[in-house]
Amino acid sequence: MNINNLREDAMNHHIPIFREDGIRWLCEYIKDNNIKEILEFGSAVGYSAICMASVSSDIHVTTYEREKELYNQAVENISQAGLSEQITIKNEDILLTTITGKYDLIFIDGAKSQYQKFTDIAVNHLNENGVMVFDNLNFHGMVDNPDLTKNRSTKQMVRKIKVFRDNLISNSHYNCDFRKDLADGVAIVSLKKE
Repeated sequence: MNINNLREDAMNHHIPIFREDGIRWLCEYIKDNNIKEILEFGSAVGYSAICMASVSSDIHVTTYEREKELYNQAVENISQAGLSEQITIKNEDILLTTITGKYDLIFIDGAKSQYQKFTDIAVNHLNENGVMVFDNLNFHGMVDNPDLTKNRSTKQMVRKIKVFRDNLISNSHYNCDFRKDLADGVAIVSLKKE
């Protein structure tokens, strides 16, 4: 399994995946912070799960993908990467399933309009020093400049992302490090200690 080929194939088929600078940063973060248990919302073709699990053989990733076709591709890619023991992938809608366990890192990269609902779930599954990582908080520059699109549903989604991002940054219960220039806008969020 060549990860560069997987990335190019996903991009050629317009499957949204974490940008290259973002995944490089995330893998470094995982290594530097001794992250072992990871939960991912939105597997797509398994690209980010494979990258994260590849950091170290003692990392375990649990990832959810509701779209059957993407799930099937991800299962195949994970198997070809030889990471089926380290990555548990589930073909379920994360909003309709019961999640168990606690995680060092929760990577949220699913349906952008559901980010608040995802956060409400994720926050209950963070380890004491765990972090949530969100991608696409710029959404191709449209969050700060909605006139970049004329599409009505895209404008609505971008508005939702802006409200979510602003709430994340100003929430008194969170430490939020928003990195506008990383990937497509990444936030690293941890819970403030009481």
